[in-house]
Amino acid sequence: MKKVCYLVLLPLLFLTCTTKDRKTAEELHPKNPNVLFIAVDDLNTWLGCLNNYSNTKTPNIDRLAAKGVLFSNAHCQAPLCGPSRASLMTGLRPSTTGIYGMISDDKIRRPDNPSTKEITFLPEYFKNNGYHTMGIGKLFHKYAPKGLFDDEGGRVNGFGPLPKKRFVWDGVGTANKNYGHTSTDWGAFPEQDSLMPDHKSANWAVERLKRNYNKPFFMGVGFLRPHVPFYVPQKWFDMHPIEGIDVAPYLEDDLNDVPPIGLAINDLPMMPSTKWAKESGEWKKIIQAYLACISYVDYEVGRVLDALENSEYANNTVIVLWSDHGYRMGEKGTFAKHALWEPATKAPLMFAAPNLPKGKVVNTPVEMLSIYPTLLELCNLPAYDRNEGVSLVSTMTSEKEVKNAYALTTYGMNNHAVKANGFRFIQYEDGSQELYDHSNDPNEFTNLAENPKYANEIEKLKKYLPKVNRKWDKNSAYNYQPYFKEQKARLTAE
Repeated sequence: MKKVCYLVLLPLLFLTCTTKDRKTAEELHPKNPNVLFIAVDDLNTWLGCLNNYSNTKTPNIDRLAAKGVLFSNAHCQAPLCGPSRASLMTGLRPSTTGIYGMISDDKIRRPDNPSTKEITFLPEYFKNNGYHTMGIGKLFHKYAPKGLFDDEGGRVNGFGPLPKKRFVWDGVGTANKNYGHTSTDWGAFPEQDSLMPDHKSANWAVERLKRNYNKPFFMGVGFLRPHVPFYVPQKWFDMHPIEGIDVAPYLEDDLNDVPPIGLAINDLPMMPSTKWAKESGEWKKIIQAYLACISYVDYEVGRVLDALENSEYANNTVIVLWSDHGYRMGEKGTFAKHALWEPATKAPLMFAAPNLPKGKVVNTPVEMLSIYPTLLELCNLPAYDRNEGVSLVSTMTSEKEVKNAYALTTYGMNNHAVKANGFRFIQYEDGSQELYDHSNDPNEFTNLAENPKYANEIEKLKKYLPKVNRKWDKNSAYNYQPYFKEQKARLTAE
């Protein structure tokens, strides 16, 4: 009888002890908050919180912005997934590493690249400082270098699911064999959200947020949409009726004042052109599909945010949401990223944390390169001396506007864009230039670079150009566009 009583009481005793001894997340690591790191692929600034598009519906991202600090003028380091994410994760500029094109996740840190051979990746820095690291989805270009996370969620290959036959765009356009194919297409597919890889990623994150951890965690969640193809279930299209959609201002001769090298970089015949979309009647349909994808991914982001808010980590977690670059939806003649103009470099960035202001909007230019040092400071970790970006914590907490703020974007060796002082300045490898005054010309229709009136402004902006321009890393390439193939062949690191 005593033995039976003992067996009955033991679970109750164990429960009492564990309940009494369990500490909350804030008690376990009050000085080192958790990190929820949300990456959204190819997301431009068409968010409700940025007031950048009339028919956008992004309630979940908007509420995250309201909980923290929103940067309305954030820019990527490269208008292409691979080099943009490599830059963010290493804390180094493309001009420092020579990673100007796509690169395998496992080849970013290589002995033959002196800039990256001993670099510590952003999630790895947290791991080295006592964090439990987790990751799923598209975080680096593919997923992540092997063994980077303690808990590996992986990623489904590609950007499916895909229908048996494309709906509209064949992926080739007017391109010849010298260009790659694109997965660009648009239409309602599949039938259910549960068939989307992003839904599975959100499920994974939600389940992890229900677990108990004895150390602070870093959780990276990389969503695929709105990357092409613009496929999501019909209900997301229904949220964006065609009659409520506007298109970008368009000038057929807009590129007449762009230097030849700028035209070469923008030569993307495998992508739909704005002229074709306008004449075929597909322009608003492409935008509708993109908006549908944004609303869909906003829903999945919301599921993760809800899980965090309902967890024991709600009050001790730093959240950052960002995208790797913008996306042109007809601006400057095409539907693509792949450019140094504003719609291709500008992307969402927001932070929410226990000690940050709520509902603050910062309008000065900032860089995605600043995410790495900002997270370290918010989590009270030592600064990493290899970081080329600057922490944004003082910008977020100060009432004063930052002076001399700028953002630098690089696309290929020695091709750079500077956003500063209300201007966009572009300088190409051959010395040709573009200058746009955003206070009078937000659509960048008029290139002022050859106007002597702006010579002093150009000299001011040139000081932000990088002093180091490393040759192409041999493991990095962009073979979908002839200009970049030729430049790499001409300027590959020995």
